[in-house]
Amino acid sequence: MILIGDEAPADPGAREALLDRAFGPARFAKTCERLREGRLPARGLSFAAKQADGRLVGTLRFWHVALGDRAGLMLGPLAVAEEARGLGVGSALMKAGLERARDLDHQAVMLVGDAPYYERFGFSAVHTEGLTMPGWVDRARFLGLELAADALDGARGLVRATGAIALTFGEAPRLQPRRAA
Repeated sequence: MILIGDEAPADPGAREALLDRAFGPARFAKTCERLREGRLPARGLSFAAKQADGRLVGTLRFWHVALGDRAGLMLGPLAVAEEARGLGVGSALMKAGLERARDLDHQAVMLVGDAPYYERFGFSAVHTEGLTMPGWVDRARFLGLELAADALDGARGLVRATGAIALTFGEAPRLQPRRAA
């Protein structure tokens, strides 16, 4: 049995190992990685698929982005361990993630991925025709999904990272000095 739930604080190490196995080191060179770099995933939108013994076999995260002049989410990466592929783990993660994104009132999601796989969840290149990425991307793999009617209708411009910035170990938040009254 595989359970889908929120990513736990102890999961990132296993998650990174799973992503390394699924995508290899080339994953760090992708344009979407530039949008995730130094950012925190969207709150409440990091998922883990685990076997009954607690072993991580799937992962999915969403990230805040601007889709031109619109707020949106970037989905990815979605990864499933080789031994769990073909069991519906990826589909279960997708359904849970998209349902939660709708429940949290997000309007639109974009991703770069395999069109035949993601089209079954409603993603289409039609929704990203007016958008550009900050680096090279195969246009046939640049897909969007409207979670609310017409959320991407007429969307134009650059996809940019907008999520919270992740502090690195030992880094203190930069506070603005107070002005004297």
